[in-house]
Amino acid sequence: MKHRLLVGRCLSALATALIPTTLTLAVLRVTGSAEALGLVLASELVPLLLLLPVGGVLADRFRPERVALLADLTRCLSQAAIAAELLLGVARVADLAVLSAVAGAAIAFGMPAVPRLVAAVVPGEERLRVNARIGVATSLSSMAAPAIAGAVTVAAGPGWSALLAAAVFAGSALTLGGVRTAPQPRARAASSFRSDLYEGWREIKARPWFLTSVLGHGVWHFAAGLFLTLGPLVAVQRLGGEASWVTIVQCGTAGLVAGVLAAPRLPVRRPLVAVQLGAACYLLPMIALGMSAPLWAVAAAYFAAMAGLGVLSPLWETVLADEIPQGALGRVRSFDGLISFAARPLGLAVAAPLAGLTGVAPLVLLMGALVAAANLAALATPMRRPSSRPAHEAPEDALPAGDPPAGR
Repeated sequence: MKHRLLVGRCLSALATALIPTTLTLAVLRVTGSAEALGLVLASELVPLLLLLPVGGVLADRFRPERVALLADLTRCLSQAAIAAELLLGVARVADLAVLSAVAGAAIAFGMPAVPRLVAAVVPGEERLRVNARIGVATSLSSMAAPAIAGAVTVAAGPGWSALLAAAVFAGSALTLGGVRTAPQPRARAASSFRSDLYEGWREIKARPWFLTSVLGHGVWHFAAGLFLTLGPLVAVQRLGGEASWVTIVQCGTAGLVAGVLAAPRLPVRRPLVAVQLGAACYLLPMIALGMSAPLWAVAAAYFAAMAGLGVLSPLWETVLADEIPQGALGRVRSFDGLISFAARPLGLAVAAPLAGLTGVAPLVLLMGALVAAANLAALATPMRRPSSRPAHEAPEDALPAGDPPAGR
């Protein structure tokens, strides 16, 4: 089961990473318009943000492998439809926007199911290692997929790149379709959507450490939006041109992979402290950018920041799986995703206007300080387990002996 889960998540990460480059090149070939490209990309984000809470409820109400399977099948079909339009030469911006919205909705339903699937399939002592492997696959996919999509597009056209993404999603769906977890409790299946949503919020409020940590993560996502917008501008104008920004990005990617690989090997006694320190590391490239540091210093700072985020990712997933009841993990995780997915695009959108008002250096220095303050302040909130659990949520060792969680 664990091997199926790993292969399925690796394939899904690769297919997901193929889409942005494919869509970007496809829209630019069809229209040559930056406005059309923005519309298509936003069409995926809007339903994702709106439907994430719904996806969290469904992830907790139904068996997570089924939700993940249907999400990947839906994304497979949306990419296949995009490929068909591009290959037939009938692609229209409106069609691409609608199909992107379908994919965004599928992400909203599938994303909260993944932590539940890992928690149900992987024993507690192995979760950090499995989460690290998933993180490595995601990081490597983010490195390789743009080059793959670009090469396929140049050689054969964006339609074939979209078809490749559809085929990889189909492979992910077929792999995840073989994963089996325990059936949901009857009380969960009979509850109403509103009560499920409220119960998920109650689980969040019962864990102040989660709420303060997620808000701190939202601050670094916002800062990342600023850095990824203003960083290329500074690199081109002051650090030697476009090649300097490529160097910075490559160093960051290398740092991310290094951090993910190191996470399960570090002697971490307090994982939440390591998580928040990892997020606070994003202060470093903001300082380097704001102080007009040389290229090597900005690249090194970005390497360190992304290494911190690489350590953060598998540790955070493991902390949530260990501390949140499995029956509420999808809803809690959807709130986490909602903050992250909303904060970074906001940072991308407001970076240029804010820099026009304050200047680049004061803005990035201020945001660097806020990143460190917000994430280090979260450490002041102790991690205490709630004194009671929902009535429908039984401890794992209270399950019937003949129906243990999958993978145990």
